[in-house]
Amino acid sequence: QVQLVESGGGLVQAGGSLRLSCVASGQTFSRYAMGWFRQAPGLEREFVAGISRSGVSTYYADAVKGRFTIYRDNAENTVYLQMNSLKPEDTAVYYCAADGRRSTWYAGVVSSDYDYWGQGTQVTVSS
Repeated sequence: QVQLVESGGGLVQAGGSLRLSCVASGQTFSRYAMGWFRQAPGLEREFVAGISRSGVSTYYADAVKGRFTIYRDNAENTVYLQMNSLKPEDTAVYYCAADGRRSTWYAGVVSSDYDYWGQGTQVTVSS
């Protein structure tokens, strides 16, 4: 079992930045690929970014490419999502997820790739 706790959400104006954090506990963090997903009201949960176990490989949804950066600190059991140039359409609950099945160099890009989920943190971007 892996427990995930997100933080860092909040209210920000369009064009601003936020950094989300997700701290993992319960298992060896470096054994898991990690991902960020988001869900806006009335919409399905969607992939935002993923990172492989070592951090060498990263993946992004087209909607956030060039604005968001995912990275991890395996010594601190933490994965981050740096969000810049935020837009109102980025408003959503953001979830951290862990995937223990992917090989070393890859991370999943769909919800079903992930086994463990955090409770989410709200991000609201005002126009």
